Amino acid sequence: MADEIRIADYFPDDKEPFMNDRMRAYFRDKLVKWRADLLRESRETIDHLQRESSNHPDVADRASSESDRSIELRARDRQRKLINKIDSALRRIDDGTYGYCEETGDPIGVKRLDARPIATLSLEAQERHERREKVYRDD
Repeated sequence: MADEIRIADYFPDDKEPFMNDRMRAYFRDKLVKWRADLLRESRETIDHLQRESSNHPDVADRASSESDRSIELRARDRQRKLINKIDSALRRIDDGTYGYCEETGDPIGVKRLDARPIATLSLEAQERHERREKVYRDD
């Protein structure tokens, strides 16, 4: 309980040793809560889709319902992919590689991780990756 209180009042700082125990606990807590929120939203979507699965006699109502259903299913698929990324980040916390760029091995940075806790690349590496992606897309 005392650790929870300290984590709740804690915010990582660039001045402290990178990925110390407290910082790892902070990001683990953030990821676990995010995952729980996504799972709750997913269950709500499933419940909603089951309630709305009735047959609509009107063609326009049926089309609208199918469109809404398609949007919800795409959102749920994005959430599933995000949950996989969160699980991967939690595994990296466990194995000690969390917070370090997969490309360079350098620290990703506290601010970037706080904004995007599933980040696997430093800001510079991510920008290089996006520039390469854009070049290949433009071809």
